[in-house]
Amino acid sequence: MKAATIAQLKKELQFRSQDEVMQLCLRLARFKKENKELLTYLLFEADSEESYIEVVKQETDEMFSEINVNSFFYIKKSVRKILRTLKKYIRYSGDKATEVELLLYFCEKLKDFRPSIRRNTTLLNLYQRQLEYIAKKIPLLHEDLQHDYGLVLQELKE
Repeated sequence: MKAATIAQLKKELQFRSQDEVMQLCLRLARFKKENKELLTYLLFEADSEESYIEVVKQETDEMFSEINVNSFFYIKKSVRKILRTLKKYIRYSGDKATEVELLLYFCEKLKDFRPSIRRNTTLLNLYQRQLEYIAKKIPLLHEDLQHDYGLVLQELKE
């Protein structure tokens, strides 16, 4: 079965009643955890981006505290998982400022992590790639945010 385009789906949803659309959304949410998470964000958290960012930061803190530090293998695996989860939350938001703020927070946590990431090339490269990615995203933001996030970025590069 070939999936319909977004335009086709939008056109078809316009012809459905409000009750039918609600039933379709609920059925869609049952199939995949990500669909349910996105629906939760859109319904409950989209109106308060600051509180959403704080919740994501708290979850990131928890994930960093649960990392097994016995081996760099486990550290790398956990850090990649944290970054993957963070990118998923960023995708839900779709806001560039949220993306930059959460990635800067991730880099801060990674820089302060013990044992130091400087002792592992893979982790250091991952850190550097995120800093480069953030540097590309900052010019797309409002001027005030560019300045604030630029200062944080410079601090992380040192």
